[in-house]
Amino acid sequence: MSWGTELWDQFDNLEKHTQWGIDVLEKYIKFVKERTEIELSYAKQLRNLSKKYQPKKNSKEEEEYRYTSTRAFLATLNEMNDYAGQHEVISENMTSLITGELTRYVQELKQERKSHFHDGRKAQQHIETCWKQLEASKRRFERDCKEADRAQQYFEKMDADINVTKADVEKARQQAQLRHQMAEDSKAEYSSTLQKFNSEQHDHYYTHIPNIFQKIQEMEERRIVRIGESMKTFAEVDRQVIPIIGKCLDEITKAAESIDHKNDSQLVIEAFKSGFEPPGDVDFEDFTQPMKRTVSESSLSNSRGDGKSEPKFGGKSKGKLWPFIKKNKGAGPEDFSNLPPEQRRKKLQQKVDELNKDIQKEMDQRDALTKMKDVYIKNPQMGDAASVDHRLAELGQNIEKLRLEVQKFEGWLAEVEGRLPARTEQARRQSGLYEAQNTSAVNSCAQDRESSPDGSYTEEQSQETEMKVPATDFDDEFDDEEPLPTIGTCKALYTFEGQNEGTISVAEGEMLYVIEEDKGDGWTRIRRNEDEEGYVPTSYVEVYLDKNAKDVYKSLQKISE
Repeated sequence: MSWGTELWDQFDNLEKHTQWGIDVLEKYIKFVKERTEIELSYAKQLRNLSKKYQPKKNSKEEEEYRYTSTRAFLATLNEMNDYAGQHEVISENMTSLITGELTRYVQELKQERKSHFHDGRKAQQHIETCWKQLEASKRRFERDCKEADRAQQYFEKMDADINVTKADVEKARQQAQLRHQMAEDSKAEYSSTLQKFNSEQHDHYYTHIPNIFQKIQEMEERRIVRIGESMKTFAEVDRQVIPIIGKCLDEITKAAESIDHKNDSQLVIEAFKSGFEPPGDVDFEDFTQPMKRTVSESSLSNSRGDGKSEPKFGGKSKGKLWPFIKKNKGAGPEDFSNLPPEQRRKKLQQKVDELNKDIQKEMDQRDALTKMKDVYIKNPQMGDAASVDHRLAELGQNIEKLRLEVQKFEGWLAEVEGRLPARTEQARRQSGLYEAQNTSAVNSCAQDRESSPDGSYTEEQSQETEMKVPATDFDDEFDDEEPLPTIGTCKALYTFEGQNEGTISVAEGEMLYVIEEDKGDGWTRIRRNEDEEGYVPTSYVEVYLDKNAKDVYKSLQKISE
């Protein structure tokens, strides 16, 4: 089966067919290119979809992902992101292995096709030239034969005419012989041209054209094989990512199977458990007896706090409210005392963990700067070691502040968990909350908590609750104390903004009087003048104690004890 022998006379059709083959190849390239664009678009849409439903950082949504069902959904989103990545791989591989390769091959194919058909046209032009030469030789031979016949007839006519001179007859004879010779020469030339043409024609149809057509056939068959290989690659590119896509789907299935409804139910308990006990039975109040109406200790009112309960500082009494009592809106206190015990414990623990992370970050930065400073000291050409001192000092201050914050929150946490019996004055000083119990606030809170059976609040109930809560004023007790004697002086190493109750603001380099040493809580009590005194962090001041004054101070303390 050869195009050279079977299709020797179909040059034009072969030219059209090979052009059609190239068009098919270019159409396939366009198809694959559009497929890659679809894969990229699909991958982009999948990534956007996954990103759209990802939890926002530092938002309420992020807290919801502690449940197994939402964690499984998050795993599904992550796997969909990987799934999208495999479609990007498909697009990239198809572009490099199919589109790019076939585009280069088409250019080479066009050049090869052009070369082969150029050779074919050249061969056709050569055989057509040979044919024209044969036709010209044939016509010349025919013309010379006719001329020879006419010259022979003229000679015979002149020879038979007795009136013609001998010289004319001789002339006619010579002319006839000349024409006859020319005819013989034309015949020989024609014969030679004919033989040459037949040889060229045989070579053309049995050698040149078959060779050219064979090359065209091989070129076309390579094109067919190449497009078949590209189709296999098309399928193989998809097949290569199937295991990874299958793994993504397996991970989604695994995430779905990891959903634990019992665990999620327990998390709901941990998230919303208040730590309160349900209210006891309400005692019968006999109004027929001429006695003051009282409320039973097991009543709902008593479960919400009575006048004999230990007064709390700040807004901590709000945390004892029954869950369905309306709570005040707005920002809660720093110690989360507005929350139920269990929720408060969780918030405090979370705050301690965050502060410890911040401390670790600051310490890492300080270690890095310390190493940099050592390098500068050993190699002064690399930098000035003194340039990092200011930053090191800042980091030291930040670490000290964070440690004080951790100490403060750990104190509150210990109180909630029952490790400490009650908040001491020292703990209160650390928190910076020297707030008096506001009688009006207590009245308002009592009005919120106590209601009549029909849902309306009564003035009598408000007055009753007000009578039960004694007006405690820690500030008054603090002010009534005798002024403490001066036991030394101190110099402020850093500026401290005393924004909490019980603290005092100092400026860097300021000299002040010391009236109470650090008792291990990290705070020193100082005085600026008779009216200004308070606590500052011990690490912020350099203390110069007067030994005699210190001994007197200790003696006074022992006497008072």
